Amino acid sequence: MTAEVLPALSAKVRAAAHPAAEVCVCGRDTSVLADRPDGTVVRHGGTVAKAHAAGTDLTELATRLAVAAHPALDGILLPPHGPGTTELDGRPVTFWSYGTPVDREDPDAAPWEEAATLLARLHLTPDSVLPPGLPPMRGPAKAARAVARLRAAGPHPAATPVLRAWAVLPAWARDEAPMPDLGTLCHGDLHLGQLVRSGNGDWLLIDIDDLGRGDPAWDLARPAAWFACGLLAPDEWTRFLTAYRKAGGTAVPADSDPWPALDVPARALSVQTAAQAIAKSVAAGRPLDEVETSVIDACDRMAAHPPELAGDYAT
Repeated sequence: MTAEVLPALSAKVRAAAHPAAEVCVCGRDTSVLADRPDGTVVRHGGTVAKAHAAGTDLTELATRLAVAAHPALDGILLPPHGPGTTELDGRPVTFWSYGTPVDREDPDAAPWEEAATLLARLHLTPDSVLPPGLPPMRGPAKAARAVARLRAAGPHPAATPVLRAWAVLPAWARDEAPMPDLGTLCHGDLHLGQLVRSGNGDWLLIDIDDLGRGDPAWDLARPAAWFACGLLAPDEWTRFLTAYRKAGGTAVPADSDPWPALDVPARALSVQTAAQAIAKSVAAGRPLDEVETSVIDACDRMAAHPPELAGDYAT
């Protein structure tokens, strides 16, 4: 976001935090929580403003906002402040309550059980709750964008195994065909950064930009991929999966091997993570670090063993 627009977004969040006052009287500074092309987020007091990506489909955003505001999702998704959006420099802006994020400095306190339970409850949302026109969740589209970014970064020795792993995925996982399962409400981009603790102490899911109908296994794919790559400890993965099953989640069988359901989404998230890592390293002019290399190595192994369940969706 440009330097000229960021102050304007800060002014909007101050006005939202103090709707009845002409000037801010709380004496609090406005802080920037995120500033990326796909979303700039600022906070003033207990109010957060998010400028969504330029080109965001306003109808789809309104539909996603309606889901987050629905009483049936109370206690699962952070609700917006109001059903509508405002506009800033061609980007829609939404307003939300501030929630305390997961503490990255305390990995032992990571709320894996809470995240899994929220996902299970989200996946159990009745179809009658969902508004007409709710689009597919955007997980595969985000993976495809990461691969496009990798290709645009130019030749890189680590790119070859990542692109091979991408090529053997079924077409739906590469966003080249419709998802075979559109019956479940999904978050679309689940990681621990998508959880905040509300004022009453409950954890809630945030970020509705990728929310939509799809395969619920995609929402479990990032922790599954981390576990498969050795980046998530087995006990943490077990805690997450056990809590999801206990809460009645539908993405995996309740009492049998979860990997037939998780295999393709976990592979796609591994490719997405590796592609982003390479593109970022090229942009920064730095070598890949140990964690990034481990994900790329996993892609190399995956490319040698195509998914068994690609079925008719593979190309």
